[in-house]
Amino acid sequence: MNNRDDVRDFLISRRARVTPEQVGLPGGSNRRVPGLRRNEVALLAGVSVEYYSRVERGNLAGVSDSVLDSIADALRLDGAERAHLMDLSKAANESPVRALRTNAKVPKSVRPGLQLALDAITTSPAFVRNGRMDVIAENALFRALYSDMYELPERPVNLAKYAFLHRDKSELFYPNWPMSADINVAILRTEAGRNPRDKGLQDLIGELSTLSDEFRVRWGAHNVRHHANGDKYFRHPVVGDLHLVYEAMELMAEPGLNFLIYTAAAGSRTEESLRLLASWSATRLEKTDALPNPASPKNV
Repeated sequence: MNNRDDVRDFLISRRARVTPEQVGLPGGSNRRVPGLRRNEVALLAGVSVEYYSRVERGNLAGVSDSVLDSIADALRLDGAERAHLMDLSKAANESPVRALRTNAKVPKSVRPGLQLALDAITTSPAFVRNGRMDVIAENALFRALYSDMYELPERPVNLAKYAFLHRDKSELFYPNWPMSADINVAILRTEAGRNPRDKGLQDLIGELSTLSDEFRVRWGAHNVRHHANGDKYFRHPVVGDLHLVYEAMELMAEPGLNFLIYTAAAGSRTEESLRLLASWSATRLEKTDALPNPASPKNV
């Protein structure tokens, strides 16, 4: 991933999205570009056309946060987009030595205490993921919810790979697959701006771009998001349709990891379906535990 290319493509895509009428400028029918012109962004941001053109070409070296804030205001960026622009600027201005020193490894497991906390949640699916969309810890009900994903051999399971590389399963599981696909890509794009030197993330994006046209098109849109809360819809092969509400929290002791929990409204059909899902999961586990262990002395 090239920082200058990312900056250029992100700013161009955001500029194309804003119409003159939205920002109080005269429009007209003879415009050759969608959205705003560079000189209009420069006017709104209070900088020269030459300076903004330099920024849009991807050169963020020495650009102050106050100028970036003005550009963000001119382009009507939301909170996630504004933070993404700041992340791109940080990467552009970071020295190579400091970048190597601060490029922390992405956790692949969680502390025992955190796993105990997950296991203590028995009525709602809960899990911990990193910015690459790897699920690195979960409770039993989350494994039951994503039972098709956990039948795949790769570990850790990866939500983006499941969505794009296993379409036969994921399109049945996500009633609104396009929206789920958009969310996955936006989370990865946000992480790429925050942690651009994560080789594992770069490899994942390269794999998905090579194997999925749907991913590649969405990646080129440069959309980002803060995945904090909202509604989730699933179609489970055993208990049917589920409408859940999710809350996401970043872990104070593990920056970069997100703790997510899915809950159902009290008295709802989905709440009853979660109880059925928990019972189904427990039954499956009992059957698995009842199978003979080939390594057991009784079976040798």
